[in-house]
Amino acid sequence: MKTSKIFKSALAVAALSTLVACASHTKVSADGSTDEPRWPKAEASTFNKNQGIFPDPSSLAQVKAGVTKDQLYYLLGRPHYNEGFVGVREWNYLFHFRTPGQGTNDVTTCQFKVLFDKKMVAQNFYWNPVDPSSATCPPAAPAPKAPQGTQRYTMNGDALFAFNRSGSGDLLSGARNELDTLANRISKFDRLSSVVVVGHTDRIGSDDYNMALSQRRAQTVANYLASRGVPANVIRAQGAGETQPAVECSDKLGRSELIACLQPNRRVEIQVTGSGVLN
Repeated sequence: MKTSKIFKSALAVAALSTLVACASHTKVSADGSTDEPRWPKAEASTFNKNQGIFPDPSSLAQVKAGVTKDQLYYLLGRPHYNEGFVGVREWNYLFHFRTPGQGTNDVTTCQFKVLFDKKMVAQNFYWNPVDPSSATCPPAAPAPKAPQGTQRYTMNGDALFAFNRSGSGDLLSGARNELDTLANRISKFDRLSSVVVVGHTDRIGSDDYNMALSQRRAQTVANYLASRGVPANVIRAQGAGETQPAVECSDKLGRSELIACLQPNRRVEIQVTGSGVLN
């Protein structure tokens, strides 16, 4: 009876040893490295009905050399393949990543391997592309989208138009180049909601004249932006005349000095609401 129990125990140990040996896909050195990582078949995953998971990027970023198995389990969960039970120094995962324009249904699938040293501390990590087979694993994180909001771009009125002029033919060559650059930036916005062009003048001249001049200048700039590809349906032109001065100047100045002092008031502001980079 006693001999029988010993024999059964020996069989159990032998079976367990065989299981461990069979589950060891990669030959792992004492320092947790290998010259030849071996990968289980992707469809052999036993976790989540062979489906793998979409890992949390912030958790994945914390997986570094030196983490323990408990820490790895906390960050990524249990391994997705049958690695064995005793002395296992290899964990394999099946991960999916959202990658618009790449992979099946815009999803890239990769295997992730963790190798542990003899003290069971993670030391080396390997990636294996599954779908598509040419994918870079892990895929590069998508660039963050610029926040939705309103941005302002101010153009010097004297650099835009000749003095007291406002027509499309009066736009100075330097102003056209600057507007071309601005239109190109606006065209790259996501979810472009509105482009408001506001003309401003100084206080020299009558209120009515300045209001009309600022409106004409704003409309000319708006038309130019539309001609360069900015959607006309989101553009609005309006004149503010002399009502929103950027600077105040003394009436005691001579005319030429006053004109120079009031220069910041002669401007056109472009207010762009959407998601993108204007300046």
